[in-house]
Amino acid sequence: MAKGEAKPYGARPQWSPGRPKFRARRLLLQWVTSALALYIAAILVPGVKIEGLLGAFIAAALIAVLNALVPPLIAALRLPYMLAFGFLLVLLLDAWMVLVAADLSDRTFKVDGFLTALVVSLVAAAVTVVLEVLLGTNDDDTYSLRVTQRIARRSHARAVTNVPGIIYLEIDGLARPVLQRAVRDGHAPEMARWLASGSHRLSEWETDLSSQTGASQAGLLLGSNDDIPAFRWVEKESGRIMTCSAPADCALIEERHSSGHGLLAGGGASRSNLLSGDAGKVILTVSRMEAEKKANPGYRAYLADGYNVTRTFVLFFYEVILELSAAARQRRRDVRPRGHRSVSYAFMRAGLSVFVRDFTVHSIISDMMMGVPAVYACFAGYDEVAHHSGLERSDAMEVLRKLDQQFGRIARARRYAARPYEIVVLSDHGQTQGATFLQRNGYGLDELVQRNLREAGVEHLASGDENDTAVSKAVREATGRKQKDVDKHQVGDRKVVVMGSGNLGLIYLMEESRRMTMEEIDERHPDLLPALRAHEHVGWLLVRSAEHGAVALGAGGANFLSEGRVEGEDPLAPFSPTAAAHLLRTDGFTHVADIMVNSFYDEQVDEGCAFEELISFHGGMGGPQTRPFLLHPEELRVPDEPIIGAEAAFRVLAGWRGELQGESAE
Repeated sequence: MAKGEAKPYGARPQWSPGRPKFRARRLLLQWVTSALALYIAAILVPGVKIEGLLGAFIAAALIAVLNALVPPLIAALRLPYMLAFGFLLVLLLDAWMVLVAADLSDRTFKVDGFLTALVVSLVAAAVTVVLEVLLGTNDDDTYSLRVTQRIARRSHARAVTNVPGIIYLEIDGLARPVLQRAVRDGHAPEMARWLASGSHRLSEWETDLSSQTGASQAGLLLGSNDDIPAFRWVEKESGRIMTCSAPADCALIEERHSSGHGLLAGGGASRSNLLSGDAGKVILTVSRMEAEKKANPGYRAYLADGYNVTRTFVLFFYEVILELSAAARQRRRDVRPRGHRSVSYAFMRAGLSVFVRDFTVHSIISDMMMGVPAVYACFAGYDEVAHHSGLERSDAMEVLRKLDQQFGRIARARRYAARPYEIVVLSDHGQTQGATFLQRNGYGLDELVQRNLREAGVEHLASGDENDTAVSKAVREATGRKQKDVDKHQVGDRKVVVMGSGNLGLIYLMEESRRMTMEEIDERHPDLLPALRAHEHVGWLLVRSAEHGAVALGAGGANFLSEGRVEGEDPLAPFSPTAAAHLLRTDGFTHVADIMVNSFYDEQVDEGCAFEELISFHGGMGGPQTRPFLLHPEELRVPDEPIIGAEAAFRVLAGWRGELQGESAE
C-alpha cells in the first residue's frame, strides 16, 4: 500500500469485545499495596490499631470484598444530582466499610468511631496512590473495566458492531509546536509512541481570528462559527452581552448554529464541552446544562468503583498543594512574566486537572463499552495552567504528562469496547506568551480608551475564563444550584464598553445601535484611533470605513482589506499570511465591535500581550495561539491544501467519521 493511501474499511472482521481478566500476580500485588497502605494509615491516624501486618492483610481483604459489593449498589440508584449524592455516599461508605472490617476482623483491627474511619480511608487512599507509583501498579484498570463493561452489558442500549467508532480527544489550548517539543522532551510518551510506531501522524490547522474555545468548538462540533467575534461580545441592538461560557448563551449559540448534522449527531456523546455537537448523550456540556439535572446514568460507572472517589478526593488536594507551592516558588525566584495565582485558582486547577479529567476519562471508557459511535471530549487542564504558569513551564508540562497517561488508558481500553475505535487527538487553539498589557504599561486598554474619548465613560468588563465553566458547572449540576448568569447583563445604557479576549480587544461605542464607521469615530472622538494606532503594544485595529470598507490600521500604515491595497507599512505583516482574509471575514459579522484591537506580536522573542491578566493567552492573532493540531490515525488522511478555520477542520473531522462509518454516520 502506498504511503498516504487510505486503508479500506469496507471488509471488516466481526468484532468481539475482550474481557478484562484478573491476573493472580497483579491481584496479589494490589492486596499487598492495600495492606501496607492500611498499616501505614493506622500508624499515622490516632484511634486506630492493627495487630501487625497480618491484621492489615485481613482488614484489606475484608474491605476489598465490601468494596466490590456495596458501591455498585449505590451506583445503581437513580438519584437526582447523582454526581454529588453518589460521591458523598461513596465517601461515607468507605468509612462504613472500614468500621465493618474492624468488627469482622476479630480484634486484629480496631477503629474508634466513624470520623476516625473516614480519616483512615482517606489517608490509606493517599498512601495507596504513592505505593502504586513506586510499585508500578497504578496503570491497571482491570476492575474498573470489568465494572463498566458489566454495566454496559446490562444496558439495553449497548451496541456490539464491527463498524468502527471514533473518539475525538481535545487538549484545550495546546499548540502544535508545543506538542512537538513535549513529545521530543518526554512529556507526552504515549503520543510519542503512537507517532514513532507510525500509527498516527501530526497535522496542523489554523484557527479563525477568534482563537478561543467558543468559536473553535462551534466550528469543530457544529460546522459553523459565524458571528462569534470573541469570547464575549456585545449585541448592540439589544444592549446584551453574550458569553461563550454562560449556559444560556451557549444554548443560544448552539441554537443559532446547529443544523442538526453536527459532528456528534446520530448517537454521539459530548463530554466536558461548551457545545454538544448535536450529541444524543451529554455530560458536563454547557449548552445542555438544563438537560443534565436529572439522574444521569453516565455517572454510575464512575461511582461504581469506590476507589475512584477516595483517589479523586486525595489527588484533588494534592494538586492544590502542588499549585500553591509552585506559585510560591515562582514568586521567590521572581519569574517573569508571572501571572496571578490565587488560592481560588488553585482549587480550579485541581478541579480541572484531577476531577473533571478523571471523570471525563471514565465517561469515555463507559461510552466505549456501550458502543457509542462518536465521542468528543475536551480536557481543559493544560489550557488553564498554561494561562497562569506559562505555556511550556514545568507546571503545564506536568499536566500534559498526566493527561497523556490518561490517553494511554483510553487506548488500552479499546480491546474491551463494543466496537473497534480510532482515536484522534486535537486542539482547538494554541497559546502565545508574554507579559500582559497592564503589566507592561501600568494601565489597561479600558484606561487608554478612556483617556482619548470626548465626554464618554468607559464600562470595563472583567475578562472571562472559559475554563472555570467545567468546574463551576459540575458543582451547580451536582448540587442543583441555578446558574446566576453573572456574565450576562445589559449594557445598553453605557456609553462605551471595552472587553478583552486574550490579546484581542473589543471596543463598542454605544452611541449608536449599529456599528459606527471609521469616519464617525474620527468625527466624534478624534483622539481615539490615533492614540490606539500609535501605542507600541497595539499591532492593528480593525474598523469599517464608509468609503473604503474594512480597514486594518497600524502605526505606520493601513491595509484597505476590501480594496486589496496597502498604504505605508502593512500592520498585518508580522502576522499570518492569511490575516487579511480572517479580518475580512470577521468584519462581515453582525456583532463585530466598532473597533477590534489586536496586540503587537514580536516574532524575534515570540511574544505578544493580553488585554486580560493571563501571561499565556489566546483569542486573537500572533504566535502559536493560531496553530492547533490534529494527531490522527495514519489511514485517515488530511487534505493537501491547508486547513484554514474551524469550519474547514469540521469537514475533515466529519469526513473521517463518514469514512469509518459510511451510511451509519450522520
